[in-house]
Formats: sequence, structure tokens, C-alpha cells
Amino acid sequence: MDSTNTILSVGIDIGTSTTQVIFSRIAMENTAGYFSIPKVSIVDKEVVYRSGIYTTPLLDRSRIDGDRVRDIVAAEFQKAGFTPADTGTGAVIITGESARKENSALVLEKLSGFAGEFVVSTAGPDLEAIIAGKGSGAQQYSEEMCCTAVNLDIGGGTTNLVLFDCGRTVGKGCLDIGGRLIRLEPDYTVTYLSPAAALVAESRGVPLREGERASLADLKEVCRGMAQLLEECLGLSPPSPLLRRVQTPGSSWLDLAGQKPVRAIFFSGGVADGVYRGLAGGDDPIPYGDIGLLLGEAIREGRLCTAFRLEKGKETIRATVVGAGSYTTTLSGSTITYTDPGVFPLKNIPVLKLSQEEQESAFRGEAGPVAERVKWFLSQSDSGAVVIALEGEGDPSYPRLKALAGALGQAAGVLPAGAPLLLVVERDIAKALGQAAAGVLAGGRPVVSLDSIHVEQNDYIDMGRPLMDGLVVPVVVKTLIFG
Repeated sequence: MDSTNTILSVGIDIGTSTTQVIFSRIAMENTAGYFSIPKVSIVDKEVVYRSGIYTTPLLDRSRIDGDRVRDIVAAEFQKAGFTPADTGTGAVIITGESARKENSALVLEKLSGFAGEFVVSTAGPDLEAIIAGKGSGAQQYSEEMCCTAVNLDIGGGTTNLVLFDCGRTVGKGCLDIGGRLIRLEPDYTVTYLSPAAALVAESRGVPLREGERASLADLKEVCRGMAQLLEECLGLSPPSPLLRRVQTPGSSWLDLAGQKPVRAIFFSGGVADGVYRGLAGGDDPIPYGDIGLLLGEAIREGRLCTAFRLEKGKETIRATVVGAGSYTTTLSGSTITYTDPGVFPLKNIPVLKLSQEEQESAFRGEAGPVAERVKWFLSQSDSGAVVIALEGEGDPSYPRLKALAGALGQAAGVLPAGAPLLLVVERDIAKALGQAAAGVLAGGRPVVSLDSIHVEQNDYIDMGRPLMDGLVVPVVVKTLIFG
């Protein structure tokens, strides 16, 4: 058996302002000794191709031009020298205001031919925050320095915030604050004013209206208001009622102020360059016809850059696409079971996480509570499959493990005919559990049982084809599909 394996990953980010594509190589290796249980880990990630940065093509304010996006991606595949068949994992992610366009799902369909066998399509704001924080280097910094670090990914339509503590995600969320929320002609005539920007302008007493000229002083005042809202998120001032009103639909509430004190702050996204570089005296304040540089300057002059240690990450404008291409994929543990490799890949499977009480009843061999929960869950979901997730126990006795398998096997009877029994366990008991469950299932229903994966209720999971001679399964855990 080979000890190493490399797969090609593609990242496609369709944002409010820009669209980008990257290709990365992800190396995996069996790091266990000869006489140990195999342990496969991702040991290296390398970006091998970066596309140009394109303006996201739109048909109008509410629709993305899916055909032009597809042409961009096709051209970048050709320039990179790859075909869709070469890709093994990665992510297509529609972010910011683009995620709320009417035809987001249609755009993803148009890109399906470039997705390879296993590429996640997602646009949840919370997941975007985590991906950008990994792509910028904030997560790695937090892990290596064993400290708290926050990343603010400020794009055209939203600001995604994520707080890491020693590398672990402890807070995340999203606000409708971005550089393209006010768009202007060269003479400062407002051509677009987003609802969130209008709220901030009103709160600062600034009379902005579409079709009317704005003053530079008024635009700066609105940007200071946006910067203040970001400061409120990190506990530098009490939260105002406006903070809740500009929260992005579908995101978690930003209770970052209640976490550990932040040590370091990172900025990524298109506005980040304005934060790090600032505006020189002779610079055009609106070179892109928006408030992006003015917002960056307001943040630079505010308290965010003085209250915390300011760090510049490895990526700024490319943080999300690098994160999507290099950091979305994790690996299952090596003690796993799947009875039919033909069930892979599996995409967008909703997660039903058992409570401690439900798990304990299943360990006692009681199938009823789990079966009822699965039946209810399927009735609330458009999916014909479900991942049953549980924490598990570190070293359960054989009778308890057998009882658990029996209960889960019986509960699988409420699944649609032919649907696999999909189990995800945090502890290393998936192999024995899956084998025991397969023994009690009737009708040859497939079983997939993976360990070393942490998920929460309302997550979604993608599972790719097994790698490393079947030792591991690549997995993407998605916080939200569309926010």
C-alpha cells in the first residue's frame, strides 16, 4: 500500500465584486508506524495555479450571469492545464450579496460540469467566514501561537468574522458591511445604495439617495459608521440596535465580545488592502466606483487596528478562494466501514445529531427514539437520506456496542428503500459499529460508518470516493447551504 497520495483541488469563489479560481495539490500520508493502526493525515497543501481576478458578471441587480461565469471557469481550467476529470475535491462557493441573487442555484448547476466527482457547492455565510479565516492564515497563526485571533473578511457585500482560539473556531458570523454597498459615478452620483448602507447612513444623519450626488465627507461618515459596527462586534463599545439590523440573514449571532480577549486581528477580502495600505494624499478615493477604499481607511483610522495586534495574513483578496480550494476537505479516521464503495460520492446530506439522551437509549438497544427522530427529520427535509451523527464512547463494552448497532440498524427501517445507513461518530468506534450494524440490516442496505468527524445539527456533509487504498474518505462539513 502506498503511504502517500496527492489529489488536485479546485476552488471557485463567486463573490459580490469578484470571481476567482485556484488549483491546489493536497498531499495525504499514512503517518502511523508499521505495527500501528493506520492514521492518514493531510500533510501538505500547495497552490499550483491562481486565476486572474474577474468582476463578477451580472445580468442585472438580482441575477448572476451564469453563462459568463461558466466561460470564466472554463477558460481558467484551460489556462491551468487541467480538466474537470483531474479534480478530486474542492469547493464552488457563492458568497456575499451574490449568495442572495435569485439564480444562485442555477449558476451552480451551470458549473456542475467543472465540479469533478467531488466538489462542494455552498454559500453559507458562517462557513464562508471559517474558510476565509483559514485562507488568510489567521487559523494557523492562532494554532501556532496558541492564542485568540480574529479574521475579518471584508468583501463587496458582507464582512465575515471568525474567532479562533488555539486554532479552534469559537465564534463566527456575518454583517452586511462591504465595499460595494454604495456605488458611485466619478462625479459621486450614487448609482446603488444597499438597504444596509441606507440604515447606516440614516443612523449617522447622512442624506444619501440613489440618483443624487454625495459628498466625500458624507461617504467618509458612513464608512466610519460601518467601522464602528465592526468595533461593537469585538466588544470595543456596547452593541447598538443597528448592529442586529445589519446582521446577514442566515448567519450566527456575533457574540464575539463574550469570548476570550482577542490577541491578534487579520483582515482579508477586497477591502483589506485599503486597511493595510491606507489612502495617500493624491489617491482617487473611489477608483472602483465604490466605497471600498474609504471603508478600509475608516477601519485603519479606527480602534480595530490599535486595540489588537494587527497582523497581515498570507492572503487578502484571495483568502476565500484559497480557503475554498485548500481547506474545505478533511479526512475521516482510518477505522471506518463502508459496505458498498459504489455509494460514493455523496453530496449535501443533512445531519441529524443525536442528543446524549437519544444516544444513551440507543446504547441500551432501544430503537424507538432514534427511529422517531429520523422519521420526523426526513419529513422536514427535502433529502431522501440523512447522516446520523453521535459522539460515541471512548471504549464501549462489546454488549453496549452491539446494542447500539442493533438500535441503529432497526431505526434504518424508516429510511427510504435502498437509502444507505450513514453514521458519523466523533470517537474511534466507527469500524466495529458499522460492521455490527451491517450484520443486523435486512435487504442489503449499504452502510457507511465514519469516525473522527465533528458535526452539529443542521450541518450538511459531502463524502468523496475513498482514498489511500480505501483507508479514508474525504469529507466536507458545510455549516449552511444557502444563508
